[in-house]
Amino acid sequence: MRESGLAFDDVLAELVRRQGADPDVHGGRLFGLTYPSGRADVEELVVAVNRRFLFGNALNPFRFPGLAALETEVVASVADLLHRPPGALPAGTMTSGGTESILLSMLVHRERARARGVDRPQIIAATSAHPAYAKAAHYFDLDLVSVPLDSKWRCDVAAVRAALSERTAVVVASAFNYPYGIMDPVEELAALADAAGVGCHVDACIGGFVLPFLEHLGHDVAPFDFRLAGVTSMSSDIHKYGYVPKGASVVLHRDDDWFAHQVFLYDKWGSGVYGSGAIAGARPASPVACSWAVINYLGIEGYSAIMNGLMDVVARFAEAIESLEGVEIVGEPVGPVVSLRSDSIDLHAVGDAMDDLGWHLNRNTEPRGLHLMFSPAHAQVIDELIADLTSCVRDHGEARGGPVRYS
Repeated sequence: MRESGLAFDDVLAELVRRQGADPDVHGGRLFGLTYPSGRADVEELVVAVNRRFLFGNALNPFRFPGLAALETEVVASVADLLHRPPGALPAGTMTSGGTESILLSMLVHRERARARGVDRPQIIAATSAHPAYAKAAHYFDLDLVSVPLDSKWRCDVAAVRAALSERTAVVVASAFNYPYGIMDPVEELAALADAAGVGCHVDACIGGFVLPFLEHLGHDVAPFDFRLAGVTSMSSDIHKYGYVPKGASVVLHRDDDWFAHQVFLYDKWGSGVYGSGAIAGARPASPVACSWAVINYLGIEGYSAIMNGLMDVVARFAEAIESLEGVEIVGEPVGPVVSLRSDSIDLHAVGDAMDDLGWHLNRNTEPRGLHLMFSPAHAQVIDELIADLTSCVRDHGEARGGPVRYS
């Protein structure tokens, strides 16, 4: 630490300099990690709300009852969006992101399995499921049973059926998955879990603020939420296509009493009872308030309008790929996540060439290819993206190599 502090202006200047090494989050050249709404009014609302709640703490609902009420209403809004049956409580909480939501759901399913005498419960999840399930297994003394994908890049239902055992705590279904943007057969997986008397967690961390609005717009969306009797819990990120800053996610349980397994209480210290419904103790207030603000500002109609424009961008990109010889889209993605593969072109080399042009396309390893998560802000650059990608497919060098990292 410095002996003497920097001047106010020098601090800001140094931060500006360092931020220059990072991509412009509003420039439309990132395809993951950030999800700009493309709406100046939404951005202005978020900045104003964030400034107002920047120094709050969501740890203690009794000390901050107004903030606690905002969180309760956010959770209730997401529960309504995902058709959770009415209950005495929303039976869920906000978390810092999809990973924490998944961890908490897996913890609850572990406790439910232990209550029926299972010493080391199992998670059954497809190889396309988020790494958070492996993390949950590592943290919580669970075993992860990975099952393959079918010919459509979805969780293989037959493989799940074969993997079910007395130790199974939960079957995971992605709606939709990150690597390919493809829906698992949620209805079939939930029915399998229900028949076996085990849980089914639907990972809608990406899809939770996509699929309901696609459905509202008249798109054909396969059943995926609490309308399916076998679905016992869901996770949905607001900080993706809900267009609020990191980190804001929600975990929900079908039954009111399941939430009790998620809460940690401790009364053996000198400052009274400590209680927390999430993994973190102190939690920032801004994601809670921003989530409430944007959800109430946009409503179903506002979100649907943004989604309609976003899917137009995706459709234009898909049409361009159809005419690009040697490159194809993996499977049948349902929303704004698209992966590319090729049997004749090294798409990692294409990605390197696109990097050199200032784009930030993600890589997949299975199948080897490229991965794009579109946001509304990409509408302003879609023509340039298609032109540059077409050029790089036709003229690129050798892949530079290096590890492929989640982004």
